Amino acid sequence: MSIQTAKRLESVEEYYFSKKLREVRALAASGKPILNMAIGSPDLDPPKQVIKAIQEAVEVDGAHKYQSYQGIPEFRKAIADFYMNKYKVLLDPATEILPLIGSKEGIMHISMAYLNEGDEVLVPNPGYPTYTSVTKLVGANPIAYDLVASNGWEPDFKTLSEKDLSKVKIMWVNYPHMPTGASGNTMLFNKLIAFAKKNDILLINDNPYSFVLNDTPTSILSIEGAKEVALELNSLSKTFNMAGWRVGMVNGSKDKIEAILKVKSNMDSGMFQGIQKGAIAALTIAGDWYKDMNLIYKERRELIWELATQLDCTFDKTTTGMFVWAKLPDGIDAMKFIDTILYDNSVFITPGNIFGTRGEGYIRFSLCVPKENIKEAISRLKNKIEVKH
Repeated sequence: MSIQTAKRLESVEEYYFSKKLREVRALAASGKPILNMAIGSPDLDPPKQVIKAIQEAVEVDGAHKYQSYQGIPEFRKAIADFYMNKYKVLLDPATEILPLIGSKEGIMHISMAYLNEGDEVLVPNPGYPTYTSVTKLVGANPIAYDLVASNGWEPDFKTLSEKDLSKVKIMWVNYPHMPTGASGNTMLFNKLIAFAKKNDILLINDNPYSFVLNDTPTSILSIEGAKEVALELNSLSKTFNMAGWRVGMVNGSKDKIEAILKVKSNMDSGMFQGIQKGAIAALTIAGDWYKDMNLIYKERRELIWELATQLDCTFDKTTTGMFVWAKLPDGIDAMKFIDTILYDNSVFITPGNIFGTRGEGYIRFSLCVPKENIKEAISRLKNKIEVKH
């Protein structure tokens, strides 16, 4: 017997990595020595203090009960202190911070809180595919805005202002940007805030890469008047190697946080207290942590640059984050290219077109790969790869 699925599933496909990784795992199971250079899942350990904190927390009375939907007060206070220390942003821990079970769930919560069927949403192209898929799942319409290398992967405000924005409710931005590594800056954030105010748009900056190979961590909430129109998602996944812990947050004005809480409180029963204690330990860690992590990523990035050069790619050495965004020679199809090296050389790299049409002709390398594996990939791919144009 076949039960008809909801119509909303007709508008989305299974997430690329969910589907492609089954193929990659099957190759590995057949004996292929796969080197996965595609996924941004940190391979390094969290800080030792974090592991110790969660170990101690599981023995505390009440640790295994349901927790507050808003997180324990000391966790929200740690987030507020972190934002003040790192971004110079003042947040009220009681009303302007909402911990999330991973910031990815925040994309759904925000969308459900603000979008009605038929509303429009500005999503970056290239950009994180979840912005588009979640928009479709809630019955709204994604409107792609192009980001191009010649404009520093920043929005073209002139082109945007010429569009009919009357139905646009939300605009997603992501700086430092994934997949391109464009860092963003206060000048850009000022333009975004002004644009959002002029057009009555809720602006959300997705900000998980602030501290990865980036000398100027910035929050959009540091801009004067930002809380009137902006929210910011953040995460411990990349900064503290805690991707599997699923710890994130959304920050903004009281009214917006209350709206999101109405959705979240009907979707989960709070975050495990031990994870919150571990997150507190991470947020209070000393500055040497960031320096030591970035030394590792810097060494890996230089090797990735060598590999990308070997593949006749071009790339920008001034970008930030834990990926290298590289342009293939003109005329090469990225999907065919990555499948060729996957099957012929057992190296898995992300094709840029999964991030949108503006990603066509690009590939993305992850820095979440031990340097020995990158060197092995260089060795495997030392002979020029021929892919039909």
